[in-house]
Amino acid sequence: MKYTDLNIQTQREFPNNARTQGFGWLVRAGYLTRESEILPLGRQAISRLRLVSEDPSFLFHLALPILLNDRETFFPLSTGNLEILHCESCKYSERLELALFKKTVLPREEKLPLEKVSTPDCNTIESLAEFLGVPKEKTAKAMMYTRVSDGQFVFVVVRGDMQMSEAKLRNAVGEVKLADEESIRRAGAEAGFASPIGLQNALIVADELIPRSPNLVAGANDAGYHFKNTNYARDYSAGIVADVTQARAGDACNNCGNPLSMLSAISLTTRSEFQFQNILLALAETHHDEKGLALPKSIAPFDVYLMHVPGKTINTLEKAGEIYNALQSAGISVLFDNRDERAGVKFNDADLIGCPIRITAGEKALKDEMVELKFRTAAGGSVLPVEKILSLKDISELF
Repeated sequence: MKYTDLNIQTQREFPNNARTQGFGWLVRAGYLTRESEILPLGRQAISRLRLVSEDPSFLFHLALPILLNDRETFFPLSTGNLEILHCESCKYSERLELALFKKTVLPREEKLPLEKVSTPDCNTIESLAEFLGVPKEKTAKAMMYTRVSDGQFVFVVVRGDMQMSEAKLRNAVGEVKLADEESIRRAGAEAGFASPIGLQNALIVADELIPRSPNLVAGANDAGYHFKNTNYARDYSAGIVADVTQARAGDACNNCGNPLSMLSAISLTTRSEFQFQNILLALAETHHDEKGLALPKSIAPFDVYLMHVPGKTINTLEKAGEIYNALQSAGISVLFDNRDERAGVKFNDADLIGCPIRITAGEKALKDEMVELKFRTAAGGSVLPVEKILSLKDISELF
């Protein structure tokens, strides 16, 4: 493809909104706009990625520092839109809201009698724990929802020191929305002082820790009152007992027990699709130097960056065009820089765009029937006979 046909516009400076190095290089090289819109060169790169993705293992050959599980592949990135938890020891990685972790079970206790106590102005776990002088893990936290599909009132109870994960809840019961006052009242609950005890027509969902947490303080469904010593099974039961709490950095990995760490990331693949623009960004983040992109040959938008340097005695453009046609006929993808520009500009743009091989048709070499060949990551170049370039059958012959 010809440079002018793609209307590539490279930039001499990084955009002032460059969130990362990789994004900055993609903008400078003309793959993306400053607003992250894909330009023709970017579309060409993504077309190449789609082609190689016919082999689902292609990501493992690109030297990317990926993290993955059986459903999703992540690329750590400080400005990423995802938070993931990762175990450096066993490499477990998962979205924050879905991550599994080892939970601390409270010591066994004899079940004490249920006791209703006055707790004025204690409509949060923090105020309740402080008022009664108990740790938060000895309380039960209530959340109330309505299931979207059938209007079922859903009451969720987790230990007071835990945070509920709406993603895990959705996996357990389906799509939900926050319950309105009428739904809460109809079920017999009291916002701020709610518990699963005595509810009507409610689907109760208990976190897996609740059955193993004795004598918890929970709401009495009466404004200004709580129950002390609530116990699962004796005082209420749940329709669903499942993991519905969210892990935090420092929690123990469910697989090996080592601490989980929090990372920002972007998603590269899910079970059903590839996120090709994110893959392109991950490649740019990983494969660049001080001059521009240096993309692996298997996924570069073109195998060869072909350029001519205008001469005085030889029509270098004509000879470069001959090489271009021969490479195209051999099935080798070529970006032909056919512009009437200074050599320095073309060399800089070649480095920016990051194709693995640059072939230069210049007057000095052509006088000896030679062209210059340079690998993008090599310090210097070499010369090859024009005839060898014209007779190539596959790009691998140059590597």
